[in-house]
Amino acid sequence: MDTQLDPMKDDLPLMANTSYMLVKHYVLDLDVDFKSKVIEGSIVLFFETGSQYRKTSSTGKECCQSQFDETCKIRASEPCHIPMINVSTCSSKPEYNDFAVSGKEEEATSDENSNHSNNEQASGISSSKDCCDIENHENKDFLLVLDCCDLSVLKVEEVDAAAVSGIEKFARSAKLTGVSKEPENLRNHIIHALVTLPADRWKEQQYYFTHCSQAPGCGDLLFTTGTWSLEIRKSGIQTPADFPHAIRIWYKTKPEGRSVAWTTDQSGRPCVYTVGSPINNRALFPCQEPPIALSTWQASVRTAAGFVVLMSGENSAEPVQLPEGILSWYYYVSMPMPASTFTIAVGCWQEVKHQSFKQTVAIETNTELSLPSSQADFRWHEEICGHVEYPCRFQNPAARLQAVIPYRVFAPLCLMESCEEYLLWLIPQCLSAAYNTLGTHPFSRLDVLVVPSNFSSLGMASPHIIFLSQSVLPGGSHLCGTRLCHEIAHAWFGLAIGARDWTEEWISEGFATFLEDIFWARAQQQLSHDEIKGQQELKALLRWRRLRDEVQNSEEELQVLRPKKENTGELSESGASVVKYGLKAEKIFMQVHYLKGYFLLRSLARTIGEATYLTSLRKFVLKFHGQLVLSQVLSLGLFLTFWEKKDPNLWIGSLNHRFWL
Repeated sequence: MDTQLDPMKDDLPLMANTSYMLVKHYVLDLDVDFKSKVIEGSIVLFFETGSQYRKTSSTGKECCQSQFDETCKIRASEPCHIPMINVSTCSSKPEYNDFAVSGKEEEATSDENSNHSNNEQASGISSSKDCCDIENHENKDFLLVLDCCDLSVLKVEEVDAAAVSGIEKFARSAKLTGVSKEPENLRNHIIHALVTLPADRWKEQQYYFTHCSQAPGCGDLLFTTGTWSLEIRKSGIQTPADFPHAIRIWYKTKPEGRSVAWTTDQSGRPCVYTVGSPINNRALFPCQEPPIALSTWQASVRTAAGFVVLMSGENSAEPVQLPEGILSWYYYVSMPMPASTFTIAVGCWQEVKHQSFKQTVAIETNTELSLPSSQADFRWHEEICGHVEYPCRFQNPAARLQAVIPYRVFAPLCLMESCEEYLLWLIPQCLSAAYNTLGTHPFSRLDVLVVPSNFSSLGMASPHIIFLSQSVLPGGSHLCGTRLCHEIAHAWFGLAIGARDWTEEWISEGFATFLEDIFWARAQQQLSHDEIKGQQELKALLRWRRLRDEVQNSEEELQVLRPKKENTGELSESGASVVKYGLKAEKIFMQVHYLKGYFLLRSLARTIGEATYLTSLRKFVLKFHGQLVLSQVLSLGLFLTFWEKKDPNLWIGSLNHRFWL
């Protein structure tokens, strides 16, 4: 190929220093303005001190200094900027100062050599070298780094969690442990007690998260914005342990921000939604992007009457009427997930419902009480899960027997008839087939939204919500069903079990492609065994031809399932890393990771037998749900399956020829 890969443009930097501080919960409070195409408001982040940091006399300085060096290296020659604000209280809306620190007027800057742009406010500090020099002169201050792009950050402040009514019980425990009486230490202890509450107190935890997010500010924090990051510090604070563990960021998105798309739906009405951008959600809210930063969230979103807000949330939100024709929608999640899985869609969506009540009852009755094909694999699961503590459905007896979770379908007005004809009746069949294959649904409900025509994929799965392209509807039940099965499969592989390193996307897409055939075969109860096998063989042939064409017409580096090879999963000392080729334009449209993963798994299933292989997948799901994994973990689990078959050589032969291609 003539084109050359450029790491400065093709790799996606993950800047957040998660080794020092880790976000445990986000509270978003946002307004959606379709006239200005801006989402504006605040986000409160609740932190826990990172796993790599311990409060000692020497490591604090060393860690912070190395962190500054790494930040400078990754940012290369990007400008560093210091916005100025004029805000007196947390309840008033921040205003952006029209002049930078140096007194010069702001100028728009861009990187002409990059395949992306991020116009920021120019200030008296003109380069990252200058920024790092400043930090080196003040290297006693700890620097918190968040992933951020295409956002106007207006203000950052510490939140006074100690001012919340009823929070005294957490303060009392601070006295028992001998925590310093300094207000900032007391506040941090309260946040620590809050984020570490046991799972059976999650409702109480959500309550106090909400009220802490509404608490007044207790001091502005210094911050700078760069192309890929937001950097925050508090003067005189030298260690992550002493840095504020609850901060509020006032910000607004930009119309050109790449995390969301402002468009019109198929009925010509305005809408905005997260499009699955390569930069994920960092242009929607400041966050920690690395997958290791598993967090919960809750969000209140306000918009004009007539609009419906759908979001990745456990609850089916009902709007609250506010003055002046404004509606407020509230969602939450209690299962920790990467921030990249947060999804929102705001539009004039219409819910698609069955016209016949009897038909609805019949469909749900036929599927709701179905049991997994191997009941023993699911009923004995009483041991403690391996993930961080949260209210897990795998430990809920009722959830373990729920073949079809509650679901809804939304679409633009003009597509409601097609959705009822081709899509609505398929969902319970596909959900039941997935349950019969893998067991407990990891998520408690599902919304399916047919998104606008500018959506560049056939589908996208997020917690509790699936986006489907309108292009699957004319294909009838087969195209609708197979795509739906693919996205449903991501609930287990991609969401409940995620890749610890995003370059190993085959873990998500390879399994979803393989499982879509299994799910769809079980959903088509009217077809014979031979008809099902004929479908699967034809799809395998078409996939092979697509894979062959991509291998022949793309850069070899983009075809590798583990492009970081032996460095896969490695992070810098601060937790910063890069997603290799994450911004490469061609990669967005490639299927090689889907298809190589699919053929690997198909070969393994044929070698040991499909029934045995699916049993091993069910065991893997039970063991690793709620966790992040690398290929090595998958390969070890499958190796043990081959070992049980008394022929590990089969594993070695299958793996060596296909896995690392």
